[in-house]
Amino acid sequence: MIRDATPGDLAAILRLNKEWEHVTSPLDEGSLAELYGESSYCRVMEAEGEVVAFILALSPGAAYDSPNYRWFDARGGDFLYIDRVVVGAASQRAGFGAALYDDLLEFASRQGVSQLVCEVDIEPLNVSSDAFHASRGFVEVGTQPVAGGRKRVSLRERVLC
Repeated sequence: MIRDATPGDLAAILRLNKEWEHVTSPLDEGSLAELYGESSYCRVMEAEGEVVAFILALSPGAAYDSPNYRWFDARGGDFLYIDRVVVGAASQRAGFGAALYDDLLEFASRQGVSQLVCEVDIEPLNVSSDAFHASRGFVEVGTQPVAGGRKRVSLRERVLC
């Protein structure tokens, strides 16, 4: 079941993010609360009453200091920036990521959003994310170093209309 995230889900979201922060980025309670407050779309997936996955996206003009979000925001246009999508380790390969993206696409369509944007780690390469986003029609529109030069990301977009 996919549903809107509530403030009561933030502890579960934080736990899931901690599992994968080596490929997302660290969050603490305060930064997650701020990010949740800035988000235009934050949904969770439940299985057997437990939050097992989440997705969070922001619209242009958010007060968010991510260099990747700022890169897209500076380009202008109408977009949803997928800041993070996380599926718990125990729930991998069950189609939850694809289901969350399909839900996001339906939301974007209802809102008349013209593109989805995100970044994928390319140095070091996040093989799963790279393949997933390529299969979903995301194409590279730029690259940039992040994390003090320890990582490089591919900035990607999927044009919807």
